[in-house]
Amino acid sequence: MTVRVAFGGRGNWIGAALGGIILAMLAAAPWWGGRDDLQLLSEIYAYVALASLWNLLAGYAGLVSVGQQAYVGLGAYTLFALAILFGISPLWSIPLAGLIAAGLSIPVGLLVFRLRGHYFAIGTWIVAEVFRLTASQISALGGGSGPSLPAAVVIAIASTRQLRDFTMYWVALALAAAVLALIVLLLRSRYGLALKAMRDAELAAACSGVDVYRTKFLVYVVTALATAMLGALIFLQKLRISPDAAFSVNDWTAFVIFITVIGGIGRIEGPIRRHARLLRAAPGARRSRHDLSDDTGPGRDRNYAHGAEGHLGHGR
Repeated sequence: MTVRVAFGGRGNWIGAALGGIILAMLAAAPWWGGRDDLQLLSEIYAYVALASLWNLLAGYAGLVSVGQQAYVGLGAYTLFALAILFGISPLWSIPLAGLIAAGLSIPVGLLVFRLRGHYFAIGTWIVAEVFRLTASQISALGGGSGPSLPAAVVIAIASTRQLRDFTMYWVALALAAAVLALIVLLLRSRYGLALKAMRDAELAAACSGVDVYRTKFLVYVVTALATAMLGALIFLQKLRISPDAAFSVNDWTAFVIFITVIGGIGRIEGPIRRHARLLRAAPGARRSRHDLSDDTGPGRDRNYAHGAEGHLGHGR
């Protein structure tokens, strides 16, 4: 006898319709919100996506990593390298950064998967520190201080600052929506059934025929790919990067873990439900997280973008 598990029903269709309406409203944000609103929403999208990915990694696969900043920084530095050294469009560099990070995550995964429990967590943090130290030694990308995107690269995204703001916002929304859709589809596949079984009882899942190692490894590579793309987008919006900012454990792992745990680990809706409330409760903390150094703050980014436009003769 064959047992078939089906996902569907009236509630699912209603939820999908409501999600489509909300997505359409958010896509229209450039017409009903100001520039600060777009920047805030873009930040929310990035953190919701990062928290959802960490939730998939730890809440379902049981891989408690404190080194996901390795892939945020790797994706960001890959974008800057592709744009500055090879002249590739920053927007095209985002998916390329994800693919490169996914490729590098395979040998990294083979290494850290030899560890278990808290040793795995410490191992992932050490890998992130190795990435940070390596980035600080690349003189072509500014060494320890990091590079800024050239004005020509910034202008190539769009001809005016307003259009660039709109483009970056839509890319952030599309990427966050794609990450959430990918997680939902993954959890509704046979791998999702395996992940839910592993979440409830890993030993029982293994005894039932679930390939625990293969499933965890797949999740690790997928989260590395998506996390790197998000990191590339985040620092493309900043226009400047440094090793300490790109590989910050506080910004890209500790805060993400906090969001996930408060929202409910092992639940898809947890990061989505809690993140906006957390930002409203601590707006000063939200702004200060990005001022890790004098040269990476949001004010520097806005001034640089405005100066780039003036230099090349483009305005609003």
